[in-house]
Amino acid sequence: MENGSPDAPAERGHWGSKLAFIFAASGSAIGLGNIWRFPMEVGKNGGAIFVLVYILGVAFIGFAVMLAELVIGRYSQKNPVGAIQAIKPGSLWKGIGYLGILTGVCILSYYAVVAGWAVGYLVKTVGGAFKGNVTSKLTAELFTSFTSNPFQVMIFFVLMMGLTTYIISRGVKAGIERWTKVLMPILFVLLIILAARALTLPGAGKGIAYYLKPDFSLLSGKVILFAMGQAFFSLSLGMGTMMTYGSYLPKRDNLVSSAGWVCFFDSLIAITAGFIIFPTLFAIPGTSLDAGPGLVFQVLPLIFPQIPGGYVFGILFFALLSVAALTSTISLLEVPVAYFVDERNWPRKKAAWLMGFITFLLGIPTVLAFGANKFLTKIDFQGKMDFIFGNVSLAFGALLISIFAAYVWGVKKALKEIESGNPKFVLRPVWVFSIKYLSPIVIIIILYFIKTIAG
Repeated sequence: MENGSPDAPAERGHWGSKLAFIFAASGSAIGLGNIWRFPMEVGKNGGAIFVLVYILGVAFIGFAVMLAELVIGRYSQKNPVGAIQAIKPGSLWKGIGYLGILTGVCILSYYAVVAGWAVGYLVKTVGGAFKGNVTSKLTAELFTSFTSNPFQVMIFFVLMMGLTTYIISRGVKAGIERWTKVLMPILFVLLIILAARALTLPGAGKGIAYYLKPDFSLLSGKVILFAMGQAFFSLSLGMGTMMTYGSYLPKRDNLVSSAGWVCFFDSLIAITAGFIIFPTLFAIPGTSLDAGPGLVFQVLPLIFPQIPGGYVFGILFFALLSVAALTSTISLLEVPVAYFVDERNWPRKKAAWLMGFITFLLGIPTVLAFGANKFLTKIDFQGKMDFIFGNVSLAFGALLISIFAAYVWGVKKALKEIESGNPKFVLRPVWVFSIKYLSPIVIIIILYFIKTIAG
């Protein structure tokens, strides 16, 4: 995607190709949300039953909302606030865009901290921290020691936020597209190799059963909420990211296939990550399903010493995880920056550095919330931020987008835009049913029982 001068607003560009959009949008979605957050949520919420609800949520609700975001963005060629304003001038519905900006910034504030962990673990892996006899006790102690040291965590947090802000301040140029198209397939191949090794560990069968055999007695409102929240989180829905990315799509693009491919690749990466984590958890004594945010960082280092060339694999994995995290942090920061550039005519540099600094300030409590500050640790500050913005706010945003696309703008106008690049929209009745009835009803039910679920 070509942006204009970083110092002044410029004509809105387009993705260089359909593949460029798919990999850039997948890069936004694929990252810590799939490899860090997905296994963590599966482990906390009943295993296979969570996975089943997640897949159904992506297929029947996530896809519908993503297509709605893309079509609104492409039709208007604007950021989320400007897009709603263009379709429904002077209405309060533009609040959807403001909610998306707030949600994205708050998610980025703790997401970038965890992204910094990935960079920190890359440094530790290069230094040989996971060579030799690596035990679950060792990885747990190392994670606690690392995350509770605010100076170490702050260094990598500043590095990740600084790099993200710098890239956005210069414009998201074709280099990002080019590297994303290279790095995402490599990440997937590496995940396949790690999954293959994890699946062949002695005792891995119990982990596979936990991951693939649903226990329907564990199905609850809480599982449904967190599964749907994960679907919205991993697909970058409900916060305007896909609306913004959709605004860079040309009119000739087939939005249906674009949305479908992004949903497919995103879910594939998440499911593959689970095939690494859960066989390992059950195969290696001392590991725990409820390790929370540290799950990936405590489990993956146990696999590397058991793979030929594991030292190199470890370095490559955390390097690529850091890059995948970066593609996501870029997309999160692009939304508020696009708003200030498009709607307020701010120079891109000014918008990027101001929003980057605000996000950095919001992220400081997360830096301190893993042992450095007793109060923030006790109240589980990062967990609460993730619940409010990574689950509830995303679901509410997705609900408003569904209602806006279906009833305010209207499905006929949305379908006309969709079919301008896809005259044979065979999923038309399915999408209409989901965006008008299924998605809003399911999300409303979840939000109605939110207090019970949260409790």
